[in-house]
Amino acid sequence: MTSSTPITSFEQLAIGQPILQALREIGYEAPSPIQAESIPHLLEGRDLLGQAQTGTGKTAAFAIPILARIDLSRRVPQALVLAPTRELAIQVAEAFQTYARHLHGFHILPVYGGQGMGSQLRQLARGVHVIVGTPGRVMDHLRRGTLSLGNLTTLVLDEADEMLRMGFIEDVEWILEQTPPTRQIALFSATMPTGIRKIADRHLKNAAEVKIKAKTATVEAISQRYWLVSGVQKLEALTRILDTEDFDAMIIFVRTKTETVELAEKLEARGYEAAALNGDMSQALREKVIDRLKKNALDIVVATDVAARGLDVERITHVVNYDIPYDSEAYIHRIGRTGRAGRKGKAILFVAPRERRMLRAIEQTTRQAIEQMRLPTLQDIADRRIQQLKAQLVQTMDDEDVSFYRDLVEKLVNEGIGDAADIAAALAYLMHRERPLEAPEEPEPPALEHVRERPRERTRPESGLRRYTIDVGREHGVQPKDIVGAIANETGLSSRLIGQIKLFDAYSTVELPADLPDDFFKLLKKTWVKNQRLNLQLLDNGGRKPHKKPVKPDASKFGKPKAATPNKRSAQRRSTEDQL
Repeated sequence: MTSSTPITSFEQLAIGQPILQALREIGYEAPSPIQAESIPHLLEGRDLLGQAQTGTGKTAAFAIPILARIDLSRRVPQALVLAPTRELAIQVAEAFQTYARHLHGFHILPVYGGQGMGSQLRQLARGVHVIVGTPGRVMDHLRRGTLSLGNLTTLVLDEADEMLRMGFIEDVEWILEQTPPTRQIALFSATMPTGIRKIADRHLKNAAEVKIKAKTATVEAISQRYWLVSGVQKLEALTRILDTEDFDAMIIFVRTKTETVELAEKLEARGYEAAALNGDMSQALREKVIDRLKKNALDIVVATDVAARGLDVERITHVVNYDIPYDSEAYIHRIGRTGRAGRKGKAILFVAPRERRMLRAIEQTTRQAIEQMRLPTLQDIADRRIQQLKAQLVQTMDDEDVSFYRDLVEKLVNEGIGDAADIAAALAYLMHRERPLEAPEEPEPPALEHVRERPRERTRPESGLRRYTIDVGREHGVQPKDIVGAIANETGLSSRLIGQIKLFDAYSTVELPADLPDDFFKLLKKTWVKNQRLNLQLLDNGGRKPHKKPVKPDASKFGKPKAATPNKRSAQRRSTEDQL
């Protein structure tokens, strides 16, 4: 298969039956443009310079050829994927696991700050085939000698422009110098600033260039909202939404066939008329589920992307993306199940913190801002049930003959059972014993999660800030954005919660929230910026910097020495930072 042959199906590619089976199971019917143009080049072993937005399917574009060429008999790092944030590193590693579900014995390891080093060391010692990591943590392992790149065949730079923006590009260059000269490089970037183009020119050889422009689509008939997954579990959140939303019929999308059955059963156990719809069901059974939905005998269908394609039921008012889709086009197909025949539809998307990039990509594709929704409280649910009870009572009194029941209540009162109000209260209790009208006390969110999921417009935590010193300053070429990027990347703390940063010659000061846990600060003591360990310390009461010499990295422990001299490296740093 040559790169010039048009690719219209994955079966045309030499990627093996185990990968093809996994792609079929998750609903990949045909390669996206970035996949169709990139995979053949990467399978041939060529370097690749790809320009594509998040949401175009680029993770599969490099993951599939890596898996197709991996030697499972050798448990050594054969591919390294560098990502700018731990959220993206986790997302990429999860995608690899999905595509490799039938590659028995395959091992992948995400390495990033905020995760215990001990677990990573144990897994590295056991052997892995692919590493996905942030530059800082990958450098830590290379310095320690716990990660060897001597057998590396492929290096991927994912979202390279984001790494440039966050100040990691010098770290990326250092890592590139530790790789074998024969390795294949795939560089993906949404934009192509001068700094990224220079890296491509310097390190890529005879590279194929692929440029994909993201499609846009309008979904004006559909109201879109998202809920940022936090302390409340997804099933509990979904239940609250179902209890407060006015919906006629709903499709809930999940990623796997197993999940369709499990979630449908859980919803049925909670009293909802729900059923699964997936590719393992016979055509007759799928048609029966759809027929029940059309005839109002069913209210909720839990489906995979493939099973729901072509589904056209006018009474579907809501689409819930319980699992975020793999790409923006899949999202468009999903929410297109509602808003039919000129009717308004509603779409709700569950987004984990690490999936915010996909949320932004979906907004670009749909050309609509997606509104963040407030999860209904337990009091909201209770109020809703009370309103429903009132409506049922009014309708029953208007439409039904209740004289027999009125006589029964009067008889009970005469027998001394209680007054009419007490009897009505007891009857209401019996009716709603399974779905109480009285709201229980709302649980408190976990302390650390409360810090990380605080609304974006807040710039200071309630308990204020404290000032710390770090052992990196002007003489090391650091800028405030480097410090912010390192802290945000290694810990997951929003940059909006980081206070004033002051640069001095040999050190700097940074203000951080006072209510963060001890583990947060232990992690930052070991974080590296500009080849300097931060060594975070609380500033003493007099505002003086503790007299301690900065920790200098021991070049003899880092494997291959740097190619550039200090003067040349400083010039390169200034040149790169000028592009930010």
